[in-house]
Amino acid sequence: MIEFGHCTHVGLRREHNEDTYYADAELGLWLVADGMGGHENGEVASALARDTLVQQVQQGENLARAIQVADEEIIQHSNRRSQALPMGTTIAAIRVQDDAFEVAWVGDSRVYLWDGSLRQLSQDHSYVRELIEQGAISPEQARTHPHRNVVTQALGVTDPQSLRVETVSGQLAAGQQILLCSDGLTEEVEDGHIAAILARQDLTAQECVDHLILAALDGGGSDNVTVILLRRR
Repeated sequence: MIEFGHCTHVGLRREHNEDTYYADAELGLWLVADGMGGHENGEVASALARDTLVQQVQQGENLARAIQVADEEIIQHSNRRSQALPMGTTIAAIRVQDDAFEVAWVGDSRVYLWDGSLRQLSQDHSYVRELIEQGAISPEQARTHPHRNVVTQALGVTDPQSLRVETVSGQLAAGQQILLCSDGLTEEVEDGHIAAILARQDLTAQECVDHLILAALDGGGSDNVTVILLRRR
């Protein structure tokens, strides 16, 4: 059995919430999408990604292919508009079937596994991640780097030939937790604080999510923040 909690918040500095999410235990699908391009652009892109992904999975498609189809849908929609502004979105999704899970992502929305300690399953498609891999900056420096919000991959804006949908699979054991979140959480809350909240046995999954949202707001709430937490009972 999977217990889960979910919430999204506009944050303290934005007028609109361009994040969206989906949580469905029956389908075994959970996702977070962080839209970009401003009101009526980011919101539309993230919603298109969500709706297309859900439809594709319902039709039996795997996560990676479903995300590629979502990318195609966003590009087609964008091409039909008269606006010149770009519209795009990150995506982080998990599909759970029995004890097995598959994670897929594009961009810097994250997926973590908690099994007594916190481990990031996804790898950010971001400029600062590339700098870290090159040894140019440390992970600590990345947290305050002026270009830390620059993504190198996103649905709707990356050339389809260059789009990298990355996947990780594994087994979800009893007591383990999976966290999906937009960067509105990780921008404001360090991994150690996230881990401390997930470690609390006195909180339900929804209460953990609420605490994480509050922590992001206490940290400044500079962006929309979306959190989903799954627990294997």
